[in-house]
Amino acid sequence: MKYIMSLLAVLVMGSAFVTPEAIDPPVKDKIKWMTWDEAIEANKKEPKKIFVDVYTNWCGWCKKMDKSTFVNPEVVKELNENFYAVKFNAEQKESILFDGNEFTFVNQGRRGVHQLAYSLLDGRMGYPAFVFLDETFSRIMISPGFKKVNELMKEIEYTKTEAYKKTSWQEFSSRAE
Repeated sequence: MKYIMSLLAVLVMGSAFVTPEAIDPPVKDKIKWMTWDEAIEANKKEPKKIFVDVYTNWCGWCKKMDKSTFVNPEVVKELNENFYAVKFNAEQKESILFDGNEFTFVNQGRRGVHQLAYSLLDGRMGYPAFVFLDETFSRIMISPGFKKVNELMKEIEYTKTEAYKKTSWQEFSSRAE
């Protein structure tokens, strides 16, 4: 009995030193997500390209991106250093004033769509979808669908290096690593 009590005491005391981080380590750095308005204001002070993650709350692939691709240290570093990263809910209800226009939510039965999301995606409403914009908020490219780290990194490189000014995405993406 003494042996069991001693063993139990050692286990209890030892577990006091196990932190939740030891079981599930936190992501060291995270993407500094902004709202649309925050990105506009930041861009006035220091112009950068904009990366827009267009998502919905019910999108499973969007959640998978958040838990896999968007926690990759390389992706986090590149987006934080070279872009203003915007999380944009395509079904948000809040109106947005941008470039002299008011963009609002349009109810469409059970669901609806925000006009800014519709505009950014040229009406091709699939989620997740990513939009790369230059410093003047002109669209560089739309990238639909779930992206693995290597796929997103290639798109980031294409945009960051301004390769889009010299070559098409098709040509750039077909190049060997």
